[in-house]
Amino acid sequence: MNARLRKLYDDVADTFWLLPALLVLLGSVAAFGLVEIDRNGGVPAWLLENWLYNGGPTGARTLLGAVASSTIGVAGTVFSITIAALSLAAGQMGPRLLRNFTRDRGNQITLGIFLGTFCYALIVLRSVRTADEGAFVPHLALGVGIALAFVCVATLVYFVDHMASRINVDTVIGLVSDDVRNVISELAEHEPQPVPPPPPPAHWRDAEPIRDRRAGYLHHLDDDGLATWACEQEAEIRLLIRPGDYVFPGAPIALIKPPREGAEQAVRNATALSQTLTSSDDLRFAVRQLVEVAVRALSPGINDPNTALSVLNRLGAALCEMQPLQLRNGVVVKQGRIVLVVPHVQYDELVDAMFHMIRQNAAGNPSVLIGMLDVLTQVASVERDPPRLSSVRKHADLVMADAEREVGSRDDLADVRSRYRAFMDVVELGPLGPFRL
Repeated sequence: MNARLRKLYDDVADTFWLLPALLVLLGSVAAFGLVEIDRNGGVPAWLLENWLYNGGPTGARTLLGAVASSTIGVAGTVFSITIAALSLAAGQMGPRLLRNFTRDRGNQITLGIFLGTFCYALIVLRSVRTADEGAFVPHLALGVGIALAFVCVATLVYFVDHMASRINVDTVIGLVSDDVRNVISELAEHEPQPVPPPPPPAHWRDAEPIRDRRAGYLHHLDDDGLATWACEQEAEIRLLIRPGDYVFPGAPIALIKPPREGAEQAVRNATALSQTLTSSDDLRFAVRQLVEVAVRALSPGINDPNTALSVLNRLGAALCEMQPLQLRNGVVVKQGRIVLVVPHVQYDELVDAMFHMIRQNAAGNPSVLIGMLDVLTQVASVERDPPRLSSVRKHADLVMADAEREVGSRDDLADVRSRYRAFMDVVELGPLGPFRL
């Protein structure tokens, strides 16, 4: 159940309409409240004489009508242009990144202010009465409406600047790389935990498979709740999928040993599926978003290697920040015994997700291959753990092999070989290796 609640929270947080709807509701409530204050004569005379609108009902209606029509017109025009800009950005950086624009609070607040002001002006407008109708002008509400009109002007200026910076590719890369760093920080341990290694595959030979009839991507997993259930049942569960994996109908989703009644329902309650590949628990998804920007930049239609190099720099920075961190092994222990094993992304898988696809699309591009070797060299200068260094070296070897096969210019190939030798010096001799030779 906790997984479903987390998914519901994420779905609501990702919706574009929630914050604008709240601002529209706030504007409507404020309009009714301020009009009621005017009806009850709660406006001080000095405020009315010096600061508020003190004209007649005709002018009040004209003013409120202008505020309402202009705000809704500007809102429609601005967001029509925004959709066109986002369509262009989606073609260059990938449609999956549009989620970052719809989640952006600046866009939501801008739409909410315009629509909230529009609703506010309409509600106040309906309360204005001429002399024939029983003269009434809500001076306080009208004064606030004028102030909201100026707020809309300031919001428009902010929105133009905000969107101009948001569709910049470097800004998008920075935002997605922040997501990568946040997920790494959430899924990694700052201090090694005394957790035993997962049981070998042979341990699960006599386990019973748990099948799921649903279909979709695993969005959230309540591992603590599932581990508690397994502990109460004195059973062991091994999940066969992890957040971000696709669940196929009827395929085994977990193994349980020994079999227990209600295991299928327990697994269903602990997992929440989604039809879209979005998960705050999936480190690979955050990395793939960043890699997609680089791959699209390397396509013949765009041909922007500088963007690919920028992505490589951010990926290398994420690996350098991981140096003191340990990725979880997915083993959950309760009451002194293993009750749950969840597959988690390990360091070599993470490095593969970061560099494989970019290298494959940049095989004939010496500048990107050189940039990748430079990034791997910096990672090797920070990361001295032998297994991790071995994973980093594997990708440097692949880059060198691709260069030997695909790069036709002897001078370009010589540059790649020089960077590869510098990488090997750092791996074998340490960060100051090239300076000791």
